[in-house]
Amino acid sequence: MSLKTLSNQTIALAGIAQACSLVHQLAGTGTCPNAALEASIASLLKIDADSVIDVYGGLIGIEHGLQQLTTQLGSRVLASPEQARYAAQIVYLQKQLNKQPDMQKTIQAGISKAQAQAEHFGVLHENVLANLADVYHNTISTLQPRIMVQGDQQYLGNPSTVNKIRALLLAGIRATLLWRQCGGSRWKLLFFRKKIQDEAQFLLTQI
Repeated sequence: MSLKTLSNQTIALAGIAQACSLVHQLAGTGTCPNAALEASIASLLKIDADSVIDVYGGLIGIEHGLQQLTTQLGSRVLASPEQARYAAQIVYLQKQLNKQPDMQKTIQAGISKAQAQAEHFGVLHENVLANLADVYHNTISTLQPRIMVQGDQQYLGNPSTVNKIRALLLAGIRATLLWRQCGGSRWKLLFFRKKIQDEAQFLLTQI
């Protein structure tokens, strides 16, 4: 079965939208929906998934992202400029990462370590999140331009919140890689905007 379907591309885009939305919420309020957070972090640890939707543990795991995607694509003005900026930067940085094989190896090694920790402690354990945050900080964060997360300083100064944000940005990079593997591209997003929006709405009815 081909990976390169509209449905798979929409799921991967929802993965990006979900990561960016959760980053935005954490930076502004210090909290975010736990189920969506767990699904996004778990997607980083599923390297050999059977299908694209399996990366998120089923459609329920990506429900928040599908809702965000529907809102963003259906709005004439940007529903959330900050989330759109994070998404654009993540897509750009993933392209930069493609040219850095050594950095890719470092990320893979860090994720393997996080997989072992998650099996022992659980996906959202602070050790797992801290490890994934370190991986992001030591790799993607060194690429230019760095993603500057805007929010409330009382939350952005909290190490636990910062770890979640960095781990989610890494999950956004993972979703972008998935999107490209499924045949996603900037021009497709431009020309198939309505089709992607319709597909996201259809997938929401399947949950």
